[in-house]
Amino acid sequence: MDVTSTAPVTVETRLGDLGGVTAADLAGTSLVTASALLDILTTEEVDRLAAACVDAGVPALFTLSVLGEVDLSPADPLDAEISAAFNDHQRRVQDGRRLLGPDAPAAIVESFRRRGADVQVAQSPWQLGTENSDLTAEWLRGWVGAAVEQRPELAAEAASYLRQRLDAIGAGRLSGTVGHVDVLAVPA
Repeated sequence: MDVTSTAPVTVETRLGDLGGVTAADLAGTSLVTASALLDILTTEEVDRLAAACVDAGVPALFTLSVLGEVDLSPADPLDAEISAAFNDHQRRVQDGRRLLGPDAPAAIVESFRRRGADVQVAQSPWQLGTENSDLTAEWLRGWVGAAVEQRPELAAEAASYLRQRLDAIGAGRLSGTVGHVDVLAVPA
């Protein structure tokens, strides 16, 4: 397949509230795309977004949508509790809005399919390891921090867990994956 093209590509970015977009807002648009964003939307916002894209006949590509799945090696008994608290944090009520968190990919897929769009879903897990130890450490701090924010009673145990996990990263002994998916929806 030859994907070479001589036609220029024009990109226009717009800053706005993706959860409130309408079909009229998408007039003249050929693609809606967002990355690592769906988890901070509500069920209603995801539904409105899918409706706007389908009504406007605009394909949408949403990448790196979190699934709430973390697999670390070596495993630690606290992994599951931290993961559950993090996922609860992702699903919290913020400013009167119930966020979807790791439920967002399934919600957007269902909303697009209900409207007759062709939807493709592809796994796009983050690979954690020694080759990007600084990034892995930063992710770990954020993951544990959000878990403790959601469940403050984990603070003491999580502090020890975080120190041990950061030491393992520094020693090249921690690897794993963080589940994400990419969703492509093309209106019929």
